[in-house]
Amino acid sequence: MPLNNAFLKLCQWLILLTGIVLASGCASVPGPPDEHDPFESYNRAMYKFNKTVDDAAIRPIAQAYVDHTPEFIQTGVSNFFSNLGDVIVLVNNLLQFKFEQAGSDFYRIFVNSTLGIFGLFDPATHVGLTRHREDFGQTLAVWGVPDGPYFVLPFIGPSTIRDTGGLVADIYTHPLYYYSDSTVAWGLAGLAFIDKRASLLGASRVMDEAALDPYIFMRETYLQHRRNLIYDGNPPMQEDELDNGADTSDADLELELELELDKPKPKTNTK
Repeated sequence: MPLNNAFLKLCQWLILLTGIVLASGCASVPGPPDEHDPFESYNRAMYKFNKTVDDAAIRPIAQAYVDHTPEFIQTGVSNFFSNLGDVIVLVNNLLQFKFEQAGSDFYRIFVNSTLGIFGLFDPATHVGLTRHREDFGQTLAVWGVPDGPYFVLPFIGPSTIRDTGGLVADIYTHPLYYYSDSTVAWGLAGLAFIDKRASLLGASRVMDEAALDPYIFMRETYLQHRRNLIYDGNPPMQEDELDNGADTSDADLELELELELDKPKPKTNTK
């Protein structure tokens, strides 16, 4: 089956799963609704579903990958998928008219794809071509599209309506989408998913230490993290950025989680 047809089938399945969880999560949530989270009942149900799947299968696989795969292989895998992801970054820098960054992205891809042997190594970083963080969700924000409600996706996790639309566009931009052998492409996509999950093991530890409701903690951290990315790490102050009842330890944990999200995959055991 061609990869694009398989992707459409997967989307149909995810839509069905979303509908099932939406139906099962229709009970009301105590307290007034958050203005950013009108779908909180569904989102909490999907969050619980994702956590159950992660605890039972995905997290143990990612932990085993980190524990038993040689470090140089982990590094090569991360570099390879990072190089493919730089294509998405390049496209979105062009769409945001960040031409200087786009030029750097182009040379970064060229250097890592040639001297770095198809991206397995990262010589571009060592010559000053640092990686940028752009996706179509950020591009839509730059174009003035509002973020819309917070929305938890099956298996993927936190998002917004705008970022969900951006994710679809990013999938169509990713080089793997156009690879002719769908079996290999889906295998690589699965490896990329595990590699990404392994990079978030440290973030899982921070989440486990959160004193707040873990769902709210993840939601607020995701929205803040995305806002920092949209404004290239320098977001303007907002009136609603006042303390919402979280204590100092929770604020420290939220900052630590944001830092973990920007770290490369840990190379030692992370329980």
